[in-house]
Amino acid sequence: MQTVVLAAGEGTRLRPLTDRRPKPTVPVADRTLVEHVVDAAEAAGAARVVVVVGYGADAVRDALGDRTTVEFVTQERQRGTADAVRAARDRLDDAPFAVLNGDVLYDRASLSRLYDAGPGVGAARVDDPSNYGVLETDGDGRVRGVVEKPDDPASDLVNAGAYVFPAAARDWLDVGESDRGELELTDVLTRACGAVEMRAVTVERWLDVGRPWELLAANEWKLGELDRRIEGEVHPDADLRGPVVVEDGASVDAGVVIEGPALVRAGASVGPNAYVRGATLVGEGATVGHGVEVKNSVLMAGATVGHLSYVGDSVLGRDVNFGAGTTVANLRHDDQPVVVRVKGDPTSTGRRKFGVVCGDDAKTGIETALNAGVVLGTGARTTPGETVRRDRDRSA
Repeated sequence: MQTVVLAAGEGTRLRPLTDRRPKPTVPVADRTLVEHVVDAAEAAGAARVVVVVGYGADAVRDALGDRTTVEFVTQERQRGTADAVRAARDRLDDAPFAVLNGDVLYDRASLSRLYDAGPGVGAARVDDPSNYGVLETDGDGRVRGVVEKPDDPASDLVNAGAYVFPAAARDWLDVGESDRGELELTDVLTRACGAVEMRAVTVERWLDVGRPWELLAANEWKLGELDRRIEGEVHPDADLRGPVVVEDGASVDAGVVIEGPALVRAGASVGPNAYVRGATLVGEGATVGHGVEVKNSVLMAGATVGHLSYVGDSVLGRDVNFGAGTTVANLRHDDQPVVVRVKGDPTSTGRRKFGVVCGDDAKTGIETALNAGVVLGTGARTTPGETVRRDRDRSA
């Protein structure tokens, strides 16, 4: 099955983590997000994968490397998902083709079923379908159409953003533009439903990684799939429990306790008496200092958490530096879900516990206290002893 992977978007809802990198290249466990998508496609039966790139194209190419099954095409202007597939049209043979979003995780068994059952669309049941495209189906599971973000959804079955189209769909990529001046795959899907039998194929597990807490959830999922592997330097007095991976070139010092699932990547170090637990990623070259506790968090490459600090349920970008004694709050006293501002709008994470989001190169002074849901922008600074209750950009 030839497959198109859409990886040209900027990922604005994931800012500030995507200020300096495209969303498909953010880390999820031991590889980037787009690598997980391509790996799942290949496992499902994709013999050829055409990756559509745009924003940060070189970073996406570097992440995928020299795979013989992968080729790239550039979308010059971002005018919707169908327009992105249209950019790849000349690379497609006259045969059915799959389309996957490069920022959505799928379980491989579900993708295999979709590839085998196509033409079809991946379908998932969600608690709140009003934020998705709701699929209209008949009693036999045939898709009749899709309604985008309805106020009164007719069902909880939504479009999971994975498709297998018939070969004829290559000629349907010139459908009219939407009200936003974009060409969308949902319009192609509607055309397909009127021409062929499109099946709704249930996706057991999927995750649209669009906002910072969803990146945390993605790492929880993929770290949970890792098997224990100890290749780096681990002090005899360290205590590693459960599925813990310490890559070659990483080091774990005396008195450390790591409760898996956890991954300590090459070049990273975990200092004396540190405590790492939950689903935690310590990225390449990252540092967890003496007496630090890190719980259920993502530390991207080069991030440093100074000694005697606490980081819980948080995402730290590349080269973030937390001064000694920095403390992250990750729980509201009223037990309501933590709220984070996304593109300026207060948005519920749906998570009772969530800490902070820090863009690349953010730095805190010693004894800084960060409130739950705070976002520190790329290059942001705090002063020693400061309590930060609101988001901060670059100034101290």
